[in-house]
Order: sequence, then structure tokens, then C-alpha cells
Amino acid sequence: MFDRLVTLEDRYEELQRLMGDPEVMHDYEKVAEYAKERSNIEELVSTYQRYKQVMAELNAAREMTQAEEDPDLRDMAYTEVHELEHQQEAIETTLRQMLLTKDPRDEKNVIMEIRAGAGGDEAGLFAADLLRMYTRYAERQGGWKVDLIHENRTGIGGFKEVIFEVRGKGAFSHLKYESGVHRVQRVPATESSGRIHTSTVTVAVLPEVDEVEVHVEAKDLDITTYGASGAGGQHMQKNDTAVRIIHKPTGIVVSCENERSLTQNKLRAMTVLRARLYEMEQQKREDEIEERRRSQVGTGERSEKIRTYNYPQNRVTEHRVGINIYNLPLVMDGDLDEFIEALSLDEQTRKLSDIE
Repeated sequence: MFDRLVTLEDRYEELQRLMGDPEVMHDYEKVAEYAKERSNIEELVSTYQRYKQVMAELNAAREMTQAEEDPDLRDMAYTEVHELEHQQEAIETTLRQMLLTKDPRDEKNVIMEIRAGAGGDEAGLFAADLLRMYTRYAERQGGWKVDLIHENRTGIGGFKEVIFEVRGKGAFSHLKYESGVHRVQRVPATESSGRIHTSTVTVAVLPEVDEVEVHVEAKDLDITTYGASGAGGQHMQKNDTAVRIIHKPTGIVVSCENERSLTQNKLRAMTVLRARLYEMEQQKREDEIEERRRSQVGTGERSEKIRTYNYPQNRVTEHRVGINIYNLPLVMDGDLDEFIEALSLDEQTRKLSDIE
């Protein structure tokens, strides 16, 4: 940690020197670039300099406890050492937190994709339950909006697949922990013998990305239109308002039919496509990092499921952090804060351990 802090302090001093250089001062773009970089590290460097000052005072106080012969002055020195050690610990904690790399995607809107897995119709019904859960969670945030992009319904009120957008400040920072396999254990409404079934649903959470971040070539797209069957299609049944886009290099297929015009559906579909391409690239990078880590420290098996919803026991288990909540209806009504806060804290703790 302290090696990084020394490097940042050196860079800060270099930026100060560069911005005072007469040759640089006339280059307004360079000055703006240096000023922005300096501003980004100024608070961190200032805190580190305060830390060094505290350490200097602490060392002087410790020396006084050894060298001072007057009992009263020595006691005062011990008291000062105690106070300065508390300051040292507090500033070290602050420095670690300030060194945490903020995920640039955290403030973005998200594209969420829910798909029924194992369990047939029951999995589809639970996919619908999760859609409602996330919709209620968004409503609890105040000001967040949920827009349906694509749906593939089952005949009994469930979904084989449903894709929707959640728009709101910090949406990705809250919902990114929901990606993974969600398992449900309950007696299906269609089960006459009362046996408990186990079904699974997959959830994917993708940050919305701009065209600048992911450029898609028109020649790489195969775009077809067809008659919509969703809400938009009911108003324009004679026109082809739905769109299906195939990204030929990757084979990704995106459909959208819930808007009332072809243009709107195409824009929505392109939003989903860019998000998937961005996530694919991010995953490739993470896989490369993970492969390097495994070659160094080995690997351990990890259960695929991230969360289990056990209806008979009124329990929701978050497997990644070992939390059990015995109020399943409240969770299904969108109260996910306890899970999200625990997962966020776990992520920060792991990042801090990397900084040590």
C-alpha cells in the first residue's frame, strides 16, 4: 500500500512542477489534462501527508517516553502516544478505502436478463416472480424506472426468457451482485401430491454502454423485422414493428418487440447488443486474470447457485456470504438491501486485502 502512496505523491509533485513549466502553461489541453489528474489524487496525497505527519509525531512521543525522566512529562508522552496510535489506525483505514478502485460501470443503467433453467413450467413461473421482485426493488429506490424489452412467455403465466432495462442512479452498483443461478424449492401449484420441487433460473446483469464504448459495424449485423405480439404490436398489427438482430461475428441474437415503432425497437435491441458485447469482452479479460491467478494459487470448487429461495422453510439463503433471511415474502417483495449491503462489504473487504 505504502509503495503505491509514495508513487502517487511523487506523481503529484511532478504534476505541480509540470503545470508551472512555462512551456506547458501555453498548452491549454495539457494544462487541463494535468489539472484533472492532479485533482483526482489530491485528496489521497493530502491524507498520506497527514499520515506521515502523525507518524513523525508518534515517533517523537515514543522517544520521549524512553528519554524523559520527569514522571509527569513521561505520563503526558504516553497519553500522546495512545492518541496518535488511534489517529494512525484511522488514517490507515481511510487510505485503504481511498485506494479502492471504483468500478466505472457502477453509475450506469442495467440490462437484466432472466431465463428459466431446470424445472420446466415451475422455473418459468419463478422467472416471473423474480421479475416482480426486481421491479419492486426498483420502486423502493424512488425514481428508478423499469422498461420491458423482450419477453417469451409460457402458457401458464411464466417466462422462458424476459429482458428488461432498469434506469436509475447507481443501478449497476446495486444490481450487479444478482448475476448467477437462483434456485427455488417449493411445491408447484400444479403438483397434486405436495412434493417439493427444485428449479433454477439464471439472471444476467449487464451495464448499459454507449456507442462510443462499443462500436458495432453495420456490415456485421443481420437485421430482420416481423409482426410484434407484445404491447406495441397490439397497436400496429399490420406493420412489422418487431426487430431481430444477429451479430454475425459472435452469433449473438437480440429481439425486441415491446415498443410501438420499429425505430424504437431497433434502438432498444442495439442497446442490449452493445451491453452483451461489452460484457463478453469484460468476461474475457476476467477469465484471463482468473487463469493467471489459478496457475499461481490453485483453485477450489464453487457451487453454481448464488441464492436459494426455500418456500417451506420461509428462508432465503445467500450462499456467497452465508446469510439466511427467514422472511421470504419480504425478499420477494423487493427487500434485497441486506443481501446487497453484505455482498458489497464482502467485495470491498477482498479488495482491501489485495491492497495490504
